[in-house]
Amino acid sequence: MDSEPESQLVSLISQLIFLDDSDSGYSSDVMSLIFQIIALLNSVDLDSQPKPESELMSLTTRSIYLFNSMDLDSQPKPLRKLISFISQRFSLVNSIDSDLEPDQDQVFQFMPLIDQTLKLKPEPELMSLIHRIFSLVISMNSKSRKLISVCPQVKVKFEKGRFHVIDVISWSSNNKWHCLPSSWDMFRLTEEDATHFRCEGCNGENHKEYDKAPLEINHALHPKHPLQLVLLQHNSSTRKCYCCDEDLNKLFYYCLACDIAINLACVDKPTVLSIENPKNHEHTLTLFPRYISLTCDFCALTDSNCPFYICSPCGFAVHQNCISLPRVIKMSRHHHRISLTPSLGQGDWSCGVCRKKMDNDYGGYSCRKDGCWYAAHSKCATRNDVWDGIEIEGIPEEVDEENEEDESSEMTSGSSHQHRFRRYEDTGRDYDENKMCQACIMPIYFGNFYSCVGCDFIFHEECLGFPPEINYPLHPHLLTLEIGYNGVLSDENKCSACPWLCTAGFFYKCSRELCRFKLHVQCATISESLDHGSHEHPLELTSKPGEQRACHVCQESGNYSTNGTFNCNENCDFALCLKCATLPQKVRYTDDKHVLTLSYGEKTSTKTHWCEECERKIDQSVGFYMCDDNCCVALHIECLLGVDLYMMPGSSWFYYGEKVDVLLNNRHASRPICSSSDRGDKVA
Repeated sequence: MDSEPESQLVSLISQLIFLDDSDSGYSSDVMSLIFQIIALLNSVDLDSQPKPESELMSLTTRSIYLFNSMDLDSQPKPLRKLISFISQRFSLVNSIDSDLEPDQDQVFQFMPLIDQTLKLKPEPELMSLIHRIFSLVISMNSKSRKLISVCPQVKVKFEKGRFHVIDVISWSSNNKWHCLPSSWDMFRLTEEDATHFRCEGCNGENHKEYDKAPLEINHALHPKHPLQLVLLQHNSSTRKCYCCDEDLNKLFYYCLACDIAINLACVDKPTVLSIENPKNHEHTLTLFPRYISLTCDFCALTDSNCPFYICSPCGFAVHQNCISLPRVIKMSRHHHRISLTPSLGQGDWSCGVCRKKMDNDYGGYSCRKDGCWYAAHSKCATRNDVWDGIEIEGIPEEVDEENEEDESSEMTSGSSHQHRFRRYEDTGRDYDENKMCQACIMPIYFGNFYSCVGCDFIFHEECLGFPPEINYPLHPHLLTLEIGYNGVLSDENKCSACPWLCTAGFFYKCSRELCRFKLHVQCATISESLDHGSHEHPLELTSKPGEQRACHVCQESGNYSTNGTFNCNENCDFALCLKCATLPQKVRYTDDKHVLTLSYGEKTSTKTHWCEECERKIDQSVGFYMCDDNCCVALHIECLLGVDLYMMPGSSWFYYGEKVDVLLNNRHASRPICSSSDRGDKVA
């Protein structure tokens, strides 16, 4: 075969054997490539090819001659049906001058025949030759030549704070066809191409030609015991690597006795035995290789899943990942800069992030401004949801923090509607549920408000004072106030803290170019500390990155970019989501002259309540609105406020190409239907 057809053959076979069997189009791709290979071989005159043949072409020629001389009736049924299917397919293609792309019906017929043929015992000679061709192409492939085989002997699962062995790994199949690269698990230790593989068919037993990763290693960070190569169970949670503080990958080395785990990528990293001139200590630090519980002088934690370095003259101990903590940072939870300190000194200190008590004898971050007593644990202050990762030591402050109080007056004149406004005081006026504040897109139930003398624009008095820029407790970047929208909405318009879209009114958006963080003004301006009617104790916005807690009011666990909840620090597990925390506590209802209060069922009454709008029973395990003046008026939250909040009635926009009109809630039918209780339709 000429070099060009042979290289084409190698390319097609390589594509076939390196297909990922987890891809949705795997079966179609297998069939398509097989037919392309057969079509290529049919187009080549093997007798006219130069001699001597390459090993690949010798095996290919033998396979073709064997196929052509084969007595089809004497072959096993699966192979006979497979050959017949291929022949019919090619005859059809040639007769109608069609292409080789299979349809789904053909794929459904073809793949079972392939599977049945590969399981034949004894193996037909033709299939044996094809397997030899595949093995040869694998050895020729530069991608596979560099790979290292990994053969873990046990599988582990992360439960209750540590890993547990759950299974001994053995062969999943004795079929050599299951040892092709399509059954390999590929692993990348860096940003480059995969460097390691695990064969799911034989767990490495049939791949003697590859270098193998050791089953056990000795490591300087844990010299007491060897570390064993283990496989993490699919869908198991994980934790940080003992060496690099990154998440552990699917394969890692593990000490079962001491619960120490190290990523494969860290095995060959040189171990630093001592650190001269460390960033935040005046003496040389030395690695303490024993697995022992020490308290870190910077983070005050006894976390033993990270190496310790010590200073013997000082009695100083520090985690490896705490040695180079930034000295000065600005985080979103405090309006001043905070600085790393080795000890907090006298006083009753509590962390401004997690709200827990701080130990005065250990380090953390504290504010250096006169009269400011703000402090935070080092781990809390450097979380990725409160700090942007930039150390600012030596960088002059750009913002004149003394002028913060002037921002509200600038906001009033510079960001609101430019018509003339008149102030109205709350004097028991009639309530009109169709009039919405142009900033927060909620009815004006109570309090003073401003109305434009020339149009129907109205604002809550407090909504005219939103600052143009804010720091949000659960986001590291500055947020900027924005108004309105461009009429086209997508998932980018979702609020990052609650389930509703930012469609109109005022909202805050991250000032970073590629960051999509966005909040309704209600979510953005709520206080970090909250006294809420749903719980007897004060609540704090103490959520951690990646933490997901179910709200005790709506019983839901949000799936938003923050998943922030207000949590109780009084030794109880109460949590309140931003969606429920920002609902108005008191509202008005057109058919009741009294005020309705947001109630929480179980703690208000044992009486059965029925919704005034949908006339269905109210589930008192979740929040609802009810009258406190013995009127027996009660409503689902969705029936009173709408299923989708913060949408301006009468507005319209395009969502994924479809025009959406926002309608008023249905308050005018004789028996209006609550869509949230029945159909789940979206209304506003």
